[in-house]
Amino acid sequence: MHGSIGLDAKVQYNEASLTVYGKEAVMQLEDYFVFLAPDDIRIRGTRIGIEHVLYEYIHNAKSPEEIVQVFETVTLVQVYATILYYLENRQTVGQYIADWLDYALKAEAEHDQHPPAIAERLR
Repeated sequence: MHGSIGLDAKVQYNEASLTVYGKEAVMQLEDYFVFLAPDDIRIRGTRIGIEHVLYEYIHNAKSPEEIVQVFETVTLVQVYATILYYLENRQTVGQYIADWLDYALKAEAEHDQHPPAIAERLR
């Protein structure tokens, strides 16, 4: 199941899990993600890291429906699962996002100070 819910599916939210009952499978919240490393959690079936979806949600205040428009390979159910995962693991995922932002800002500053040779030639 690729994160879509059929019309006959049943959704149940209980404490720290989101369970989707459908014809094919029962999915737990963590089933929506691939945990490649402690600093690399992707939305299953995509190349999108949860940090990108959560950045749009937290920092850009976009609704789940708006986020789906930004990331065309992510379904609305996957966006909601990502937000729920964040809400249920706020401290851990909050630190994950903070670490990602710190890394991205440092990498951007390093790139600005020492641009690749090709970028210098294109200026």
